[in-house]
Amino acid sequence: MNSKFSPEADYILEDDRVLIRPLTIDDYQNLLPFALYEPSTWSYSQVSAKGADGMRNYIDQALKARLEGKEYPFIIYDKKTGEYAGSTRFYDIQPVNQALEIGYTWYGEKFRGTGLNKHCKFLLLQLAFEELDMKRVGFRADARNERSIAAMKSIGCTVEGIIRSHMPLSDGTRRDSILLSILQHEWQQDVKERLKAKL
Repeated sequence: MNSKFSPEADYILEDDRVLIRPLTIDDYQNLLPFALYEPSTWSYSQVSAKGADGMRNYIDQALKARLEGKEYPFIIYDKKTGEYAGSTRFYDIQPVNQALEIGYTWYGEKFRGTGLNKHCKFLLLQLAFEELDMKRVGFRADARNERSIAAMKSIGCTVEGIIRSHMPLSDGTRRDSILLSILQHEWQQDVKERLKAKL
């Protein structure tokens, strides 16, 4: 049985704190300040968006992957501040296996640790499990990225293990990746309610 995911659909997610909508080519200007003035944002990124050309390439690659049905990138708008805060996406989308990953997630410095990420993850997980009928949502991160790993554990992810020397980084080194996941029945049984209580 396939999932109900469609790369052509416009998935718009919203609650009282955040609006998550599909990334478009016009969002270059909305995200450019992070590329120009916050270089530390890209320390653990496989695809760096540092600098004007970096951000243009980042968006172009994301939109191309959506056209191919491989990924679905979003832009994140923080209603509390009235500003664009960052980006995230579904990737490694496997409709036949009813599985996908949530990743390429980043926020500008002022939005980290504000609770915005939990709102985003709640809406994305709700879409994946309840509308798209995914059975598994995976997460990956650089095994050194303690902030990201802590955030994933706090939303209810289970650690599955480490893939050693998993992928190259922009500085020429290779990273170990930590794998985490949430399964549909876990979401239904308790992860959803525990995460909702933290919002």
